[in-house]
Amino acid sequence: MKKLFKVALVAAGMLFAGNFAQAQTKIAHINFEQLVGLMPETKTLSTQIDLYKKTFVDQLTAMNTELQTKLKDYQDKKATMSDAVRIQKETELQDLQKRFQDYQTTAQQQVEAKGNELTKPLVDKARAAIATVAKEKGYTYVLNSSQTDLIVAPDADDLMATVKLKLGLK
Repeated sequence: MKKLFKVALVAAGMLFAGNFAQAQTKIAHINFEQLVGLMPETKTLSTQIDLYKKTFVDQLTAMNTELQTKLKDYQDKKATMSDAVRIQKETELQDLQKRFQDYQTTAQQQVEAKGNELTKPLVDKARAAIATVAKEKGYTYVLNSSQTDLIVAPDADDLMATVKLKLGLK
């Protein structure tokens, strides 16, 4: 029984290796970030994200100004404060600093989430165009050349021109 299992396993391995060797693999590459940057929607999205970010920047600036003012006031009057007042002011400054940092973290997360939400349709459109061109040209894999250090990348396998044409970009 063991011999039969081993023979079957070796036969299956050889069959798999034979099919793998026969498979034609065509690989192409494209600079995905450059493609997305060329799309006209990118400029509009960038403006929308900047406007969204500005609301947080304005609030952070106001909070920082308040923090700096209270810190300067504390430092100027620290020598004349009683221990109870000094401790109260230090606690107030620490709370204000923590609020500032928490708001800054939350703002960064919200801006990133909004950016991802706004760019998703654009990224999906670019991916769909790449997938369509790859299928039309018979490519099995398309690498993102902006994230991969390609050692060899022949011009014939760069899909940028074809995908730009598919998206109507110049």
